Amino acid sequence: MRARDVMTAPVISVGEDASVAEVARMLLRHGISAMPVIGADGRLAGIVSEGDLVRRVETGTERVPSWWLKLIGDSDDQARDYTKSHGRRVSEVMTRDVETVGEDTALGQIADLLERRRIKRVPVVHDGKLVGIVSRANLLQAFASLASDAPAAVASDETLKARIENELRRSGVDTALINVVVADGVANLWGAVRSEAQLDAARVAAETAAGRSDAVRSRLSVLPASVQRVMWAE
Repeated sequence: MRARDVMTAPVISVGEDASVAEVARMLLRHGISAMPVIGADGRLAGIVSEGDLVRRVETGTERVPSWWLKLIGDSDDQARDYTKSHGRRVSEVMTRDVETVGEDTALGQIADLLERRRIKRVPVVHDGKLVGIVSRANLLQAFASLASDAPAAVASDETLKARIENELRRSGVDTALINVVVADGVANLWGAVRSEAQLDAARVAAETAAGRSDAVRSRLSVLPASVQRVMWAE
């Protein structure tokens, strides 16, 4: 799936000259935590969020640096903090360095971006114009739409065994001591792994390959550390 498949559109946005108070009311009225800011040329200029309005002089929450921080701190940072807490227009408080994606950006890339930049949403643009927005909630909606509790199609024992063995390799589990036995559509995992993390991953990999949890019986155990030191000693 791609951005165009899950993005929210049209997007509630605001102009650069809107007042900060107006933005606060819009966020509350629409039940959203941020909105894109559109410049006079119709292109994306930035984004304004609840976080940009947390430190405000009106509520007494503005940052007040200590005297020693004023001496050793970056004066530009202090100036920016002052503008954000005292500015009256959106253009003075919004975040300008905004990450964007295109309509054809894969959801995996968007998830990576949100995680890497520690952001909750990313605008979708086409030729510089805002066409949508993808949030964490949109990714969750995509998952909920695709996830199914319906029983998976039954594969032959031979096919299921091959699928599970392939998924185990993809999961990063050390499969040297794992044996997969499939009988009458039920997969039994025998053997041992190196850690509790691999124990969980092996079970999840098998269930993923089978398409259902009731088709897998994990009989794996974790090798004692003393045995591992002997088996994998260099």
